[in-house]
Amino acid sequence: MSNSSTPRPLAVLVGVQLPGVSDTEHAADLAELGRLVHTLGYKVVATVSQRRDKLAPGTVLGSGKLAELAQLTGGRGTVPSGAQGRKSKARERWEAEAEEADEAEEQQAAAEADEDVAEEDEVPEEELSAEASEEPLTERPTVVVVDHELSPSQLSNLERATGAQVFDRTGVIVDIFHRHARSREAKMQVEIARLNYLAPRMRESTGSSERQQGRGSGDSAVELDRRKIRDRLAELREGLAAIQQDQDHRRYARRDQLRVALVGYTNAGKSSLMRALTGSEVLVADQLFATLDTTVRALQPETRPRVLISDTVGFIQKLPHDLVASFRSTLDEALEASLLLYVVDGSDPTWEAQLEVTRSVLREIGAQSVPSRLLFNKADRLTPEAREALLQQHPEALVLSAHAPDDVAALRQTIIEFFERSMVEAELVIPYSRQARIGEVYEHARVLSEAYDETGRRLKVRALPAAMARLTRAFET
Repeated sequence: MSNSSTPRPLAVLVGVQLPGVSDTEHAADLAELGRLVHTLGYKVVATVSQRRDKLAPGTVLGSGKLAELAQLTGGRGTVPSGAQGRKSKARERWEAEAEEADEAEEQQAAAEADEDVAEEDEVPEEELSAEASEEPLTERPTVVVVDHELSPSQLSNLERATGAQVFDRTGVIVDIFHRHARSREAKMQVEIARLNYLAPRMRESTGSSERQQGRGSGDSAVELDRRKIRDRLAELREGLAAIQQDQDHRRYARRDQLRVALVGYTNAGKSSLMRALTGSEVLVADQLFATLDTTVRALQPETRPRVLISDTVGFIQKLPHDLVASFRSTLDEALEASLLLYVVDGSDPTWEAQLEVTRSVLREIGAQSVPSRLLFNKADRLTPEAREALLQQHPEALVLSAHAPDDVAALRQTIIEFFERSMVEAELVIPYSRQARIGEVYEHARVLSEAYDETGRRLKVRALPAAMARLTRAFET
């Protein structure tokens, strides 16, 4: 990551607005991509956007927009002929037809666009730079970030046309995860996703990738590298399985405890709520994917029985499937929780789409049936009218700020009342010969009263039905 003494490399964002995507959604996607790029350590100085029916198969953008992008980066604006090696006549004919279709689409879009959109599409380099940065550009951007997942050939073609380093959205997210991973488990999970992302893109390597590794070897360097990746993936999965087995044991040991999981979009304020509810010193940062490791802490002030709160990795639009799969064990905290708290940034104009992303990922892991409550966080940034609008749309939700003690206290009481509604009362008799196990009762139940007689200690307790059944069996005479 860059610091104050090192200038951030300059970057250009590229987005294609496909049919069915509104102007607001498209703008929100690009704004989010800008935050991702900033988190990665780059400075966004311009944005190139185009409306199309589909991504251009070779270069994502049509030829006109590609030339505009290349003007910003100092590239040629075209893919050098023969750059991809020999092509069949059928391939050449298909690419020629695709190029003609691209030009037709651009002409049609220009004809149908209104005056404002047309003016926006024709903004010269200086105006584009001024929109994204208050300071005039003293150097050309060296990085292009595309708000779509690119095929290896699209990525290579864009680099040849722009003369810049090109990332797609998936690559940016994977790189952020790679930088933010702290625990051994998270590092292994991210490396698996990263290798799965990089492996198919190795075929675009040039030069040394085709050198033979030793006399008589039938494998090129890229083939050997792929083999190394397969071996490393097998090693990582084996190590991760051992770690996850240990975590399964820990989760099993916590099966009788009351468990709450904070889930939601990245940067919605989950870690701030975690710190407020538990008093733990978890990392709180105003950046995307600051938290990748699941943290489990007890609700404070501590209750009897204890309530455990877990903070989980945040979600995002177009989250790479490999990352969802890699973090499956982390997301199991949500699957096995007694209560899910959906944390939403109520001040974000796209909160509805963000909430749907969270619900979609949780459906994917089978956690949609877990009881839940909706929390609109960052209420300190809301006007009274905006707060009222949220409550009218979701009257069952809580609108709060993680930085307001009264709001946090109200949330804590909500959590306690949720579990109270499920609890049952019973009387336990603890024989004097088993007093050493009295801690089990206080760990899993709330003791309402106690008395002593000739048989032992009599406790009136409240607990969840499953915990009560286990305690009853444990102290049966």
